[in-house]
Amino acid sequence: MPNNIHQIITNSSISQLPIPKISGQDGQSDRLCHGVWYDAVMLVPAVLFVVYMAMNAKKNLEKLRNGRSYVMISYYAILWLASGLNLAWCSLQSWQCATGKEVVWNLLSLLTTSGLLCLEISLVGFLLQESYASGLKALARTFTISGIIVGVDMLLKAIYIFGFGVPLFFDDVGSTHWTKWGLWIIHKLLLTVVYGFILFVHFSKWREKLPPRPAFYNYVAIMFVVNAIALFACGLAAIGIGFGIWLYNLTVICYHSLYLPFLRKIFVWIMHITLR
Repeated sequence: MPNNIHQIITNSSISQLPIPKISGQDGQSDRLCHGVWYDAVMLVPAVLFVVYMAMNAKKNLEKLRNGRSYVMISYYAILWLASGLNLAWCSLQSWQCATGKEVVWNLLSLLTTSGLLCLEISLVGFLLQESYASGLKALARTFTISGIIVGVDMLLKAIYIFGFGVPLFFDDVGSTHWTKWGLWIIHKLLLTVVYGFILFVHFSKWREKLPPRPAFYNYVAIMFVVNAIALFACGLAAIGIGFGIWLYNLTVICYHSLYLPFLRKIFVWIMHITLR
């Protein structure tokens, strides 16, 4: 009799645990992988960009050393860090559909997105200054603000991912996960509002309050359009429209494949002006 009771309790406890389904013998769960072509589209640009960065590293380091700009040196270091994280993220896409990789995939995705967001905020904050300062004071002001924003963003995402189990970085949950798409809507909405506000001021009567740098506003306009499209895609996905998920995945591909090369072009332009 005690053995029967123990067996009943054991079976009841086991039935309550969320056990991932396994398809095949290769340790793959029931999550849907994107496929070889998707992985290639993500990986090839990331590899080419890192190779290009390495080929030009000696020339850039020499120019940075001669210019002695703490801001540009720090920004270049963050660019390298974000490029390495982005390369790892693009090359390990298969972890999304592999059992036992949930924690490391979430950590890698969290670090990668935070690194890219830090570059976005730091660049905007740096270029909105009245003059391109190169001292420690300017460095502290620029990166303190971006560090606080990125830290809060990273903390909130970590709470939702590891505390509430929200699959924020997994593409298999479909369009019915309101919490996931709601968080991405808030994230994209904030970025869209920031870039949109800068453009609004630029084309308004208060435009003299902003620094006269046309290349910067071209960058802001592109980022505004990308984030607005991503916001629209998240909204469609949240109400169950499949096209929204497809469009959101397209913005993810473009962001991780093209943003860093585009950002480096802006960086080289800034370095040419400040260190000449």
